[in-house]
Amino acid sequence: MKIATAAYPLDPLTNWADYAAKITDWVSDAGQNGARLLVFPEYAAMELAMLAGADVAGDLEASLHAVSDRMADANDLHADLAVKHGLHILSGSAPVFDPSIGDRPVNRAHLFSPSGGRGYQDKQIMTRYERDPMRMASGGPLRLFETSLGKIAILTCYDSEFPLLGRALSDADLILAPSCTEALSGYWRVRIGAMARALENQCVSVMASLVGPAPWNEVADMNTGMGGVFSPPDAGFPDTGILAEGTLNKPGWTYADVDLEAIAHVRADGWVLGRTHWVEQSGRDSHVTSEPLR
Repeated sequence: MKIATAAYPLDPLTNWADYAAKITDWVSDAGQNGARLLVFPEYAAMELAMLAGADVAGDLEASLHAVSDRMADANDLHADLAVKHGLHILSGSAPVFDPSIGDRPVNRAHLFSPSGGRGYQDKQIMTRYERDPMRMASGGPLRLFETSLGKIAILTCYDSEFPLLGRALSDADLILAPSCTEALSGYWRVRIGAMARALENQCVSVMASLVGPAPWNEVADMNTGMGGVFSPPDAGFPDTGILAEGTLNKPGWTYADVDLEAIAHVRADGWVLGRTHWVEQSGRDSHVTSEPLR
């Protein structure tokens, strides 16, 4: 299958028609290039805040509510496009106020299938900024989606840096890592995490990034990154573990062809079998001796 992952810029769009046209153009472009899975980045839905006006978009708390209020329409748009173009879409994540979780928003990414199916994954571990001043809530649980493209999991940005979350999703063929990182160092933290999860689970990870400035919104006022698709550096995959990468801060799609049979092969008969041998760590990680070296 061909995967398209986005380096996506936020625009100060002031009406729904312009937002819908932008998303439609992005999806149509990737579909026409043969992509079967599209991955948009973390907090790409903050673009919807400006629809409520510049004053709302520029106020942190008000912008969270404004985006959450628009998510039903945004989900319907992405669902319709997934069916129309016959592909899967991970839409840009958004703050969502879900009364079943509490009075603070979760960071929620939605997945849509060409058959009309819908699912979502909430971010698990909040960054320092998401804890204060955003006061975001940790959602749950981790989900593994069984699709016609294989088993898909989502580790949103900071989540991709935690190996136990990745291990819980070790049956996933694809781990999607939508991200929003202000600095180059943040981009590389998430990228290293995404590549590590591909190494440990002997699977493919897909990173999408917000790019460029959006000074009209505090959540995503400056963004650094690019799209990337990563594999284990093992049999049937590139020696670098890089299937594809974009150009830093250049908006657009990055494409990669991914073969599920190659994932199955490397798990069964790779040069190393890290996914299988993971359990051999148990016990060894709890008995560390401290010895003076004289």
